[in-house]
Amino acid sequence: MKLSFHGAAQGVTGSCHLLECAGKRILVDCGFYQGGRELKEDNADEFGFDAASIDYLLLTHAHLDHCGRIPLLVNRGFTGEIITTPASRELARLIMLDSAGLQEEEARYQNRRARRHGKSSADIEPLYTTLDALNALEYFGRAAAYNQSLQLSPDIQVTFINAGHILGSACLVLQVTEGSEQRSILFSGDLGLSDRPILRDPQVPPAVDIVVMETTYGDRQHKQLEPSVEELYTAINETIERGGNVIIPTFALERAQELLFYLHAGITKGVLSDFLQVFLDSPMAISATEIFRRHRECYDEQTAELFASGQDPFKFPGLHFTRETAESMAINQVSRGAVIMAGSGMCTGGRVRHHLKQHLGREHSSIVFVGYAARGTLARRIVDGAKTVSIFGDDYPVRAQIHTIGGFSAHAGQAELLAWHKQTGNPDTTFLVHGEKDSMDAFSRLLDNTRVVMPVLHEEFEL
Repeated sequence: MKLSFHGAAQGVTGSCHLLECAGKRILVDCGFYQGGRELKEDNADEFGFDAASIDYLLLTHAHLDHCGRIPLLVNRGFTGEIITTPASRELARLIMLDSAGLQEEEARYQNRRARRHGKSSADIEPLYTTLDALNALEYFGRAAAYNQSLQLSPDIQVTFINAGHILGSACLVLQVTEGSEQRSILFSGDLGLSDRPILRDPQVPPAVDIVVMETTYGDRQHKQLEPSVEELYTAINETIERGGNVIIPTFALERAQELLFYLHAGITKGVLSDFLQVFLDSPMAISATEIFRRHRECYDEQTAELFASGQDPFKFPGLHFTRETAESMAINQVSRGAVIMAGSGMCTGGRVRHHLKQHLGREHSSIVFVGYAARGTLARRIVDGAKTVSIFGDDYPVRAQIHTIGGFSAHAGQAELLAWHKQTGNPDTTFLVHGEKDSMDAFSRLLDNTRVVMPVLHEEFEL
């Protein structure tokens, strides 16, 4: 029985873990590395295992850093079964197709730019294409309902439990028998917070032998949610009064819907103006919002009651969904009084970079970050106080007001992570993943009922 780590090992993106047991090879997630150029190159590297040898891929949730390399896995020979929750299946389809489209668009742009600079032989290829993403969808098999065990083989059983992170997110509990030996292994995926809008709280995990858990915020707590919402409202109102626009780099899944929820609430309560213009300038976020509406079985009581009373928390006067490129470009004509939400949240791709080009140099405008910014990303450079940043190869001064509001994170903070781990009993070993080294070091010092391991990339362990 072996466990090896092929992504998110002392880093926060690219989740990919391989469990070899009872004659089967089971991959948990196959995510995209997000960040600087060196991480983009990591996406094209070898996986560290033979893709054709994988029997099952268990997907914890549909964020790009957990599902983004699935088309590449299929392209390199995977023919097994992909299992995930119904909501994650829909969202993963959306994420993979969007990622392929962005890569194709980026390759075309870079080739045009290279030719303009006299490099006539430029031939940059996307990591994978839209056709590769469509092919990957053929391998999605059984849907995993929460708390209903699935038999992968006579000796392997998996149960998906609610992780409360994004729509359809799950922790995985595997029960494995190999010869006379039995092991229970828990993969946290990404863990959410309790008492948040829209989704149900994370479930209590069972006691297990082995834990593989994320530590994105293992070294700190988030700001409280209520003050964070007030801070958002204040940033919007002050920017509108100055005569500027608010740009919010937005993750398409969960963060966009949560922001719509609070903008709806702010307008309903009169905290925000009825005349506020809000642009959700992300085809993927728009489609994700429609998927959210279809999976009301995932809602918490508050959101379910809103829909039952005839209210749609993702819709309000002044909200514009801009799918088409021409519609997105037309937003440039709105010089003041608007909130523009666009992907990506870390500013590594998508339409937000075009809006940053327009507004970073404007003192009256504001850039509001409401999510995690990994090292090496454009978002992190802005948050860290860069005076000039490069976008599409050109330099732009940073004169806009920069706000970082930490209370909107969909990740559990240190206290929640610790409480979750304590509920797993006294596991023999806890593997810490999906966190930067400082975060993992801080969290490891809090664990006293287990052996703690912080694996490096491609490191393998006997269980």
